[in-house]
Amino acid sequence: MAGTMTARHREILHSIVQTYIETGEPVPSRAIARRHRHHQLSAASIRNVMADLCDEGYLAQPHTSAGRIPTESGFRSYVQSLAIGQVLGSELARLRAELETADTLEARVERSSHMLTEMTRSVGIAAAIPAASQLLDHVELLALSDRRVLMVVLTRDQVARNRVVVLEEQVAQEELHSIRDYLNRNFAGWQLSTIHTELKRRLEQESAAYDAILKRLTVLYAKGLLDIGLSPEVCLEGASNLVGLDFHLTREKMREMFHALEEKKRILQLLDRFLEQPSGEVGVHVGLSRMHPSLRELSLIGISITLPSGLSAKIAVLGPIRMNYEKAMSAVLHVGQAFQETGSH
Repeated sequence: MAGTMTARHREILHSIVQTYIETGEPVPSRAIARRHRHHQLSAASIRNVMADLCDEGYLAQPHTSAGRIPTESGFRSYVQSLAIGQVLGSELARLRAELETADTLEARVERSSHMLTEMTRSVGIAAAIPAASQLLDHVELLALSDRRVLMVVLTRDQVARNRVVVLEEQVAQEELHSIRDYLNRNFAGWQLSTIHTELKRRLEQESAAYDAILKRLTVLYAKGLLDIGLSPEVCLEGASNLVGLDFHLTREKMREMFHALEEKKRILQLLDRFLEQPSGEVGVHVGLSRMHPSLRELSLIGISITLPSGLSAKIAVLGPIRMNYEKAMSAVLHVGQAFQETGSH
């Protein structure tokens, strides 16, 4: 439909959206006439264009005497016209430096969502999704007191997972070093699923009962060594920025909206469903009612990134439908770039 609009219709529509974002009030024709004085358009001409835009579904009229407000289609047309502003090299360097102070993936995800919230005053979301075919980098085993052992597994996507297990009897650190060396020597660079199959085969062989290392390894394997899930890291910050905004929702629907934003699974579904554009491209989705009725007055701006390790990340901002899209699109792009660059080292 946007392709059939004349340049004048498009310009007036985008002026209405911009004015509505700034004021939150229905926009009368005289407000647009004032913005377009240099075009010498009369309020009557603008009213005619606004009537056409209403007929085409880009504007709505909440009351008979009021001005017009943009519909989701009107917002989409406006968003498509925006160019993502470039940030100064020094600003990108600052974002990179801030992310580099985070020494784990979890910390980088958390820092990214915090930076997005600070930059946009909306809800910042960052998620890191491990590669389905994770490769083992190395294993560390440390003896603790009271027959406990700390098992640390690092995968090639630089995600470390650890687990403390309690054994029937104390195991010396030298024995744990032998088991660690056996695993790292034999299986570094293997897919975890393949390691499971091969280890199971070796541990079931009769010789395993007579090999001291394999005997100990059997015990640790039974306690869940290498049994690490593909659990994504998700961080959402700034939901409180939505409090007090003029959503046209009942109290019950507001409660549903905040409840939906508390669920990690729901956030991942939201990111998966609405951020399908190619890696590195910013996507904007106006109105999220297809996900949940209570989210109809929210927009999602996000970017998907794939790191060399195979890890994929999604960086996004969730905000009211009348948000500053230019600022949010720029923040998402540049935090995404910084995340990618710090994750490539």
